[in-house]
Amino acid sequence: MSKKIVVLAEVREGALRNVSFEAIAAGKKIADGGEVVSVLIGDNVSSLGQELFAFGADKVITVENDKLKQYSSDGYSQALLAVIEAEKPEGLVFGHTALGKDLSPRIASRLKSGLVSDVTVIEEDGGETVFVRPIYSGKAFEKKIITDGLVFVTIRPNNIDPLPKEEGKSGEVTSLNVNITDLRTIIKDVVRKATDGVDLSEAKVIVAGGRGVKSESGFEPLKELADLLGGAVGASRGACDAEYCDYSLQIGQTGKVVTPDLYIACGLSGAIQHMAGMSNSKVIVAINKDPEANIFKVADYGIVGDLFEVVPLLIEEFKKIKAS
Repeated sequence: MSKKIVVLAEVREGALRNVSFEAIAAGKKIADGGEVVSVLIGDNVSSLGQELFAFGADKVITVENDKLKQYSSDGYSQALLAVIEAEKPEGLVFGHTALGKDLSPRIASRLKSGLVSDVTVIEEDGGETVFVRPIYSGKAFEKKIITDGLVFVTIRPNNIDPLPKEEGKSGEVTSLNVNITDLRTIIKDVVRKATDGVDLSEAKVIVAGGRGVKSESGFEPLKELADLLGGAVGASRGACDAEYCDYSLQIGQTGKVVTPDLYIACGLSGAIQHMAGMSNSKVIVAINKDPEANIFKVADYGIVGDLFEVVPLLIEEFKKIKAS
């Protein structure tokens, strides 16, 4: 049975996040031939609407207001609830991002709806849409079927492939005027600690360092390798606690959960808390001097050696490949 699905598009620094296109693809699977409505919230965001059409959206609605320049759960929930009231969808899809994790429970509560969070796979089984999500820090997976009410899910970034971009596809971006009132929180300024470059949660390649990196300067070769591969740098909690890098790079149970195509673990022992945040990476390469390190248990490829010798060799080889 076809459904109308509302998908939340996320904008960062004036550009659409990749999870917005992944959410459209997820919405298409759930809609089963129905309509996917993508929602843009912010200030002066309507110019981004055509890109959403190119990635499969059937309809794009914007809610623009100067009170929505920066994210707040009050403002965004008012905007989204107005769209939901106007469109009356059978389903909602958000990214399982910092924004989505904060906003989705609030919307679910207001709608008196259930919520399936952190979905990594959407599949069909006997005519039913099945949502797969990891549990117990990624040690097991559960499958959920929504039998009644609103289909409301958040999807983990980098797990559901976007639809191929259709160059030239366009549509009419419609605007919904929403009066944003009674904001309990007003954002005056945003100070970003995240490093420049590729967003860690959406990176296809991640080079991560642990305590074995030994110092802040020890992360420099990792940064060079990540830049060479078009990826991002991550870290274990141990490296962050030792002040080798900022906590914005932390990957693990109490940090970011990532699923890149390639994860290069440098000087990481493989503590269970860290592996909870990266064990679902598609290919894991471990570099460690200790052949008994726990990280080798989840690694697809292991290099027993000093990262300060191995990483420069990798950089040299990748430079040769790029130059050829």
